[in-house]
Amino acid sequence: MTSDVAIGTTERFERPGFVRLTASDRPGVAQPVPERDIPPQPWGRILLGALALFLLLMAGWEWYWRAFGATPGYRNSNGAWAEQRRRINEGEGGKTVLIGSSRILFDVQLPEWERATGERPIQLALEGTSAVPALEDLAADPDFTGRLVVDVTPGLFFSGFAYRGEAISHYHKQGPSQRSGHWLSKRLLEPYFAFYDPDFALATVIRRQDWPPRPGLRKDTRVRKLMTQDSGDRNTHIWRKVEVDPQYRALARSIWAENFTGPPPPMMDTPEKARKLMETQIERAVKAIATLRARGVRVVFVRPPSDGEYYAFEQKTTPRARTWDVLLQRTGTPGIHFEDYPQLQGYELPEWSHLTAADAKRFTTALAPLVEQEFARAEPGSRVAAAR
Repeated sequence: MTSDVAIGTTERFERPGFVRLTASDRPGVAQPVPERDIPPQPWGRILLGALALFLLLMAGWEWYWRAFGATPGYRNSNGAWAEQRRRINEGEGGKTVLIGSSRILFDVQLPEWERATGERPIQLALEGTSAVPALEDLAADPDFTGRLVVDVTPGLFFSGFAYRGEAISHYHKQGPSQRSGHWLSKRLLEPYFAFYDPDFALATVIRRQDWPPRPGLRKDTRVRKLMTQDSGDRNTHIWRKVEVDPQYRALARSIWAENFTGPPPPMMDTPEKARKLMETQIERAVKAIATLRARGVRVVFVRPPSDGEYYAFEQKTTPRARTWDVLLQRTGTPGIHFEDYPQLQGYELPEWSHLTAADAKRFTTALAPLVEQEFARAEPGSRVAAAR
């Protein structure tokens, strides 16, 4: 009240005409809707120009990656994994299923397995991921009553590392929008565009550039593109560029080598921690195998080939006597180790961890009968099964 008397009406602050009135200037009155004239523009031509620019840039991006060696192919997405996992609950629970990491994903070719055995298995391996989470998931699913081939890549299986572990929860939580999104991607984008790969995403490309060093900036050394999926049921093989491009092959090897020379992860930074972690993974496998066996599921472990510095690293950190041999003894499960079979040796592994596409076919043809023999020995009523 005092301020109103002291300050006359003519002395109040007046806003310039170009400043919009606020609620305090118009007490009790609704704010007017601002209006701004939009000058006439050739909107049709602007829209066509923007569309033409978009198509030009997309074509240029596609051309760039095709020149780099990429080809259209199916994405190894969570949706693709869930689509195959769903088959078990939709009437195919009695089939042979493959689980594990990228070695069984790359090195086992489904057409060759089908030719050798008469059955095309369900491929549920996930790159960079221990087989243990998938093993437990299948053990908890009463619909699965078939046969199981488990890839044991030592550094992954016995550490429990699960780079793609979210694929399992994605399957159990997948909603209609996610399923329809995968359906559209699989039919409208993946078969036609080479650039449609996570490794070629613009943000990923920018992140891995050789930026000047500065605090907080770490060099991007994540694994580059190594695979190609050429069918809708996740049949996969190594990318041809890894085989024929010496520079790219050296890059892939150098990324693996950083794991060999860098500090171990915190959960394995001492021998005692590493031992306890390995025991934990083996115990998880023991429980899952017992549940599967009680349901009549037959299981075979497979140790695929590795070579060079990768093999030497595995021999040092996860020696066979403390990992593979213990796993087979504790679970009472048969295993096929590539070192024990001449027909599983002598293949080319360009970056020490995965077979060439041609050798993957030969390897599958050699492996499938061995797996079938172990399954046959474990048939209920057989002498091996009775001994167990």
